[in-house]
Amino acid sequence: MSYAAPIKDMLFAMNELAGLAEVQKLPGCEDATDETIEAVLNENARFMAEVVAPLNVVGDVQPATWHDGEVRTTPGFKEAFRAFVEAGWQGVQHPQEYGGQGLPKLVATPCTEMLQSANLSFALCPLLTDGAIEALLTAGSEAQRNLYVPRLIDGSWTGTMNLTEPQAGSDLAQVRTRAVRQADGSYRITGQKIFITYGEHDLAQNIVHLVLARTPDAPEGVKGISLFIVPKFLVDADGKLGKRNDVYCASIEHKLGIHASPTAVLIYGDGKGEVGPGAIGYLVGEENRGLEYMFIMMNAARFQVGVQGVAIAERAYQKAAAYAKERVQSRAVEGSSGPVAIVHHPDVRRLLMFMRAHTEAARAIAYVAAAHYDVSHLHPDEATRKQARAAYEYLVPIVKGWSTEMSIDVTSAGIQVHGGMGFIEETGAAQYYRDSRILTIYEGTTAIQANDFIGRKTVRDGGATAKAFVAQMRTTQAELAASGHPDLAAIGRRLGTAIDAYEGAIDHVVAGFKRDIRGVFAGSVPFLKLAGVTHGGWQMGRAALVSAARLSRGGADADFHRAKIATARYFADHVLTTAAGLHESIVDGATGVLAIPAEQF
Repeated sequence: MSYAAPIKDMLFAMNELAGLAEVQKLPGCEDATDETIEAVLNENARFMAEVVAPLNVVGDVQPATWHDGEVRTTPGFKEAFRAFVEAGWQGVQHPQEYGGQGLPKLVATPCTEMLQSANLSFALCPLLTDGAIEALLTAGSEAQRNLYVPRLIDGSWTGTMNLTEPQAGSDLAQVRTRAVRQADGSYRITGQKIFITYGEHDLAQNIVHLVLARTPDAPEGVKGISLFIVPKFLVDADGKLGKRNDVYCASIEHKLGIHASPTAVLIYGDGKGEVGPGAIGYLVGEENRGLEYMFIMMNAARFQVGVQGVAIAERAYQKAAAYAKERVQSRAVEGSSGPVAIVHHPDVRRLLMFMRAHTEAARAIAYVAAAHYDVSHLHPDEATRKQARAAYEYLVPIVKGWSTEMSIDVTSAGIQVHGGMGFIEETGAAQYYRDSRILTIYEGTTAIQANDFIGRKTVRDGGATAKAFVAQMRTTQAELAASGHPDLAAIGRRLGTAIDAYEGAIDHVVAGFKRDIRGVFAGSVPFLKLAGVTHGGWQMGRAALVSAARLSRGGADADFHRAKIATARYFADHVLTTAAGLHESIVDGATGVLAIPAEQF
C-alpha cells in the first residue's frame, strides 16, 4: 500500500491539543488561516503520496552510489527533489523575505511528518538544509543570510552539518579539524569529518557545509570551537558558482537502513579542489562560539528526528493495519465457520493498538512542542516568550529520545503483525524497522538526550519547568476524574499514578544530582522514558476529554472520537501502567547498573 497522511488526526492534534487558535493570533501568523492550513496540509499530503512515497522502496533497493568522489542518488530522487523545492516545501516555516512561506512551526511540523513518512531517506536532505537555514538566520551575518538562505530555500543549494570526526564521536571537545585565518579574512580548513548526511550528492548545484573547526590559538575543549561555512563550490557576492573547493567525499557508508541517504566521509584540505591546499571557509559569528551556534542547528535537527520517529511509526502502522485486514488465517478464538482476517484475533488487535496509541501520543507531544516554539519566538510579551522557550527546550529531548525509541518498538510490532512475511524484505515491513534503528543514534543517542534532559532541562532550574508541566497534568487528571465517564475516569486514575511516579522521579533527580551524580545518570534513560510515557498519557487524556465532549453534543465524526477515547484508554491501561516500574528503576536501579567493575565486562 502507499502512504495516506492522517490529516484528520493531525488537525485534531493541532487544534485541540497544541492550541492552533492561539498560535494564529501571534504577530506574523496572520496568513495562517484555517483555510490556508487545510489547503497546505492537503496539498502536501497529495504531493508526498504521489511523488515522494513511491520512491521509498526504490531507494532501499537502489541506494546512492559513490565513484571517484562523486555521489549519484537513487533514480528518481533528483526529479522529486526539484519538484519538492519548486513547490515551496523547503520554505514552509522560513521567512518570506528570503523566499519562504513564513508559516508557524506548528503548521510546518505535520508537513515534516508527511515528508518523513513518505520517504525517510529522501527527507534527510531537506531536514539538514532546514537546520542550516535556522543556524544562519540566527548566527550568520546579514551578507551571509542574504547570500545563502534564499538559495537554500529555493533548493539551488542544500546544507549539511559537519560535527563528527573519527576520534571524537559525540565528544566535540575532541574536534581536531583546523581553521587558519587568511589575509582576506577567509580561513583554510583541513581535517576529516564522518557521518555527514548528504555530504555529497547530485540533487542541487551546490552544497553548503557548516563545519566545526579550531583556530590555531583556540582554547582547549568545547570553548575553542568555531563554526565555518564551507561551500562545495565557491560563490561570489551574487551567488554565481566559481571554483571547486578543497572538500572531497572519500566514501559513503554501507548502512543497516536509510540506504538511499548518502552518509559521507569528507576530507578537507587534500588538495583535490581548484583552490590549492585547504578548503576555503568563512567564519559564522565570532571565533570560539561555534558549538553555541551549532546547537541551534542541532536542536532543530533533534526535533525533526523526533518527528521522524512519529512518521516512521505511522507508516509502519498503516501497513500493518492494512495487512491485518487482508490476511486471512485461523478461526476466531470464540469459534467461526472458517478462517478470519487476522485483525479479528485479540493479540493482533493488541499489537495494532500498541502501534496506534504510541504514534498518536508522540505526535501530540511533538505538535504541542512546536506550538511552544512559535510562542517563544513570536509572542509580544517577553515573560511569556521566556516561559514558552523553557517549555519547548524541555520537550525537545522527549520528542527526540522517547519518540525514536518508540518507533523501534512500533516498527518491530509491525513485523510481528505480518508474522513470517514481515521478516521477508519484499513485503516492506522490514524496511521501516531497519530505517528506524538509526533514529535513536544520530543527532545524539538516547543517552545523550537523557543526560541533557537531566542536566540542562530538569536540574538547571531546580525542576521548575518540569513541575510546571506536572501542575498542568494534575488539572487534566482532575477533569478526567470529574467527567462521570467510565473510560475517562479510568484514564484519570492511571494518569494520576503516572504523574506521582514522574514527580517523584523529578524530585529524586534534582536532589541527587550533586550527591550521587553517577547514580542519577544511571537512571537517565528510564527518566526520559518516564517523561515520554507521562507526557504522552497526558496528551491522550486531553484528547479523550475533547472527544467525549464532542460525542455528548452529537454531530459528525462520532467514529473518530470514539476511537480517540478507546486509544487513550489503551494507552492508559498498557503504557501508563509502566510508569511505576520506571520510577523504581530511576530511584533504586543504580546499584545494579554500576555494581560490576568495568574490567569484568
